[in-house]
Amino acid sequence: MRVALFGGTFDPPHRGHLSAATAAAQAFQLDTILFAPVGVQPLKEGSTATPYADRLAMVELVCAIDPRFQASVIDAPRPDHSPNYTVDTLATLQRQMPGATLFSIVGADSFLSLPQWRLPHRLLELAEWIVISRPGSTLDNLSALQLTPQEAARVHRIDTVHEDVSATELRRRLSAGEDCTGLLTPAVAAYIRRHGLYRDSSGEDGLREGP
Repeated sequence: MRVALFGGTFDPPHRGHLSAATAAAQAFQLDTILFAPVGVQPLKEGSTATPYADRLAMVELVCAIDPRFQASVIDAPRPDHSPNYTVDTLATLQRQMPGATLFSIVGADSFLSLPQWRLPHRLLELAEWIVISRPGSTLDNLSALQLTPQEAARVHRIDTVHEDVSATELRRRLSAGEDCTGLLTPAVAAYIRRHGLYRDSSGEDGLREGP
């Protein structure tokens, strides 16, 4: 069984996430992709995220689109509110699925910050990495990461995803009342509208009612 962890804040999950997951599933014959919203992002401690319950609910709506996609609580907030480290998550998956070949899906911009992650060399032992190139962030030069040849062989890139969506920009546009319906699935857009997420002080959002 070939299983991929797809972690992140998913605040909100958007069509860029779907495009990346679909491309990875097709390119590497993945049986399951676990969409795992993170409780506390170690490299973004102190930042304010939409409540975990809402992010998980939106991920569940996205995962309903493809039977290979599953929402996962493996990165749910910890009781002591400590950061969720990917190395711990992958180690847990390895224990839970001892016969599976594990992958981790990540954007190129995040992967290039690998030296800042906890136990980066252990991360490359636990899983193969599927890295999604984004404008301005490619893997043309991995020398800065100082990977061994064996580690570099476990890094695979996908350059075919062209639907580049920034969640930060998407939240800004939603708050400003700009039209964002094309960047979200209809179910997620409806959830955001129903729960009043990402609205500015005027109560407006960037979603339009359907016909």
